[in-house]
Amino acid sequence: MNGVVIVDKPKGKTSHDVVAALRRVYKTRRVGHTGTLDPLADGVLPVCVGNATKAADMLTSADKSYTAVLELGKRTDTLDIEGSLLEQRPVDVTEEEIRAVIGEFKGEQYQLPPMYSAIKQNGRKLYELAREGKEVERTPRKINIYSLDILKIELPYIKIDVRCSKGTYIRSLCDDIGRRLGCGAVMTELRRTEAAGFKISQAYTLEQLNEMEEPEAALIPTDSLFAQLPQIRLNEKQERSIINGVRMTWRGGAEGQRYRLYGANGSFLCVSEIREQRLVLIKSFWN
Repeated sequence: MNGVVIVDKPKGKTSHDVVAALRRVYKTRRVGHTGTLDPLADGVLPVCVGNATKAADMLTSADKSYTAVLELGKRTDTLDIEGSLLEQRPVDVTEEEIRAVIGEFKGEQYQLPPMYSAIKQNGRKLYELAREGKEVERTPRKINIYSLDILKIELPYIKIDVRCSKGTYIRSLCDDIGRRLGCGAVMTELRRTEAAGFKISQAYTLEQLNEMEEPEAALIPTDSLFAQLPQIRLNEKQERSIINGVRMTWRGGAEGQRYRLYGANGSFLCVSEIREQRLVLIKSFWN
């Protein structure tokens, strides 16, 4: 049983909780998620089953989309509503000021990761240090906010829609917006609407998956993870060469281009990359 199931993760559950639940649903230990989603957040969580777990580490760099709600006038240690309150200020800003400030956050920029995050520093996760009351110096990371739209303003709450690159912390974005407005802000809600090319419309709840007589019907084929890559169909001789580890000559593509490779019978074999006119294996998926 191989493939990807798109889960609508509920609030209050960790990504590991979802993996544990799906191991019971699919009766296999070979289950893994493609990047954590905070317990406060809900929404799209692609989960790999069977040989698709080999691809999990290749999907964490994908762009993502979110809707979020921020509350102006507060600052907490975790940058969200679940943290300890550090500061509270009156909210004295106009809708025009809000729109102008939020508009400034579009595009490439550097963002300081929050202390309450799973980023490791000197072998320890930042949130472990934060729980000990320690704050360490962090290096800002380059991110890209492709789009940032205001969906609703009902002060002190603002609802936004964000499409962003890997490594973007929406909690930090909310905090930065609050700082720029001069009153502070915390994230109160977060829903991921797209990840790794999969949308919320494709997602199943855990309840739905548990109630399905054939939950394998919810699995999307493993090769769908690489739908953006061009494909190569091999004959039987070429297929055997690839499986036996041969770097097969291929002059039909650009240096560095990756391909989905299929066997003579149409089965998905692997992802390979052209290097010096040869197909070099990146990740195999044959059984």
